[in-house]
Amino acid sequence: MTDEEIVVSFALIRLDDSNRDLDLEDVAALVVRRLTPDQVLDLATRNLAARNELRGALFESAVEHVLRTVLTARGPAD
Repeated sequence: MTDEEIVVSFALIRLDDSNRDLDLEDVAALVVRRLTPDQVLDLATRNLAARNELRGALFESAVEHVLRTVLTARGPAD
């Protein structure tokens, strides 16, 4: 899954669930829940590599990668 696909998935889920008051981490978790096991593993692997860690929780690492990707795409806060 590319960074662009992550951002689009995040935005679509946020639009779909706009009536619920979800924080960014909740939306990222929904993105990860909709992925295949191989995609979750890929995101978790990329997150752990970026953090220079050898292991971590699969789901949480994938959620963190989605959240980091979205926040990076948003740019710095003004």
